[in-house]
Amino acid sequence: MAVARVTEVVASSGESFDDAIRQGVERAARTLRGMTGLRVLEQKAKIVDGAIREYRVHLAITFVLDD
Repeated sequence: MAVARVTEVVASSGESFDDAIRQGVERAARTLRGMTGLRVLEQKAKIVDGAIREYRVHLAITFVLDD
């Protein structure tokens, strides 16, 4: 039997939502073992002078707990 936990991560990128997701997962992987999936809870963008300057994502990452 496996037991999983979900943790929330917020990440940002100046390039795209996809890049923000990738950066969030890469950073979480340095701390969490056994990641099995993620869900994008929210996407936001920061606008400065009429242009998007930052893409932000709120992620729920699932990982299996060690025995």
